Amino acid sequence: MKRFLIGFAFCFLQLAAFSFCSGDEPVPAHFTEWKAETIVDKSEIDRTGLDAWFKSEEISDDVFDRMWLKSWKEDCPLDRSDLRYLKVLHRNADGLPQCGEMVVNAAIADKVLGIFRQLYEAGYRIERMALIDNYGANDETAMRANNSSSFNFRFMTGSTTKISKHGLGLAIDINTLYNPYVKRKDDGTWHIEPATAEPYAFDRESRTDIPYKIDHDDLAYKLFTEAGFEWGGDWTSLKDYQHFEINLSL
Repeated sequence: MKRFLIGFAFCFLQLAAFSFCSGDEPVPAHFTEWKAETIVDKSEIDRTGLDAWFKSEEISDDVFDRMWLKSWKEDCPLDRSDLRYLKVLHRNADGLPQCGEMVVNAAIADKVLGIFRQLYEAGYRIERMALIDNYGANDETAMRANNSSSFNFRFMTGSTTKISKHGLGLAIDINTLYNPYVKRKDDGTWHIEPATAEPYAFDRESRTDIPYKIDHDDLAYKLFTEAGFEWGGDWTSLKDYQHFEINLSL
């Protein structure tokens, strides 16, 4: 009997050790029900490791249902396999870790994931990062909310065949309210997107009062351009301060 009890205790200890070593702990709910703008406790990140919070996945049925007839239109010629769903952490307005999500072209998914990880580790603040489908795929509405996003299928203005960079998932907009699209019209007036961003549209180089401002000293600018992206703030015919785009060949 004594030998049996000793053997039983030994087996129990082995099983307990195996359970502990295999990390058999509760899985954070964020992993099974990922929701943008969810604040994450640092203890969860420390317990699971940072790698677990930066993932590139194929477009699931649930994600595609959110996109259907919003960012994904009926005339979209892409395949779902051309895109990837990114799960990332980013620092919100208060500097807290927050869940973010973005759909990008599969060819640049790993590149973009790496950039967002570097931004997170540097403490770079992105107010929110949710699929544009949360805003009915309406650019103006999403930009007014200062949302950062990528894929939204559309053709280029005046074309029925040439797909825009956003329509290919090859363009990314960051902190959109404070880094607007600005173009001077033929009549001398200005077209600004979002329309509520006029306070942040002009004299940007000399100003220090614009939160989330992207310029040549900004870390997002440095990381995206080093990775082969072009910044809309460098364009001459117009300025698109929120916008980074890349050619598929890169």
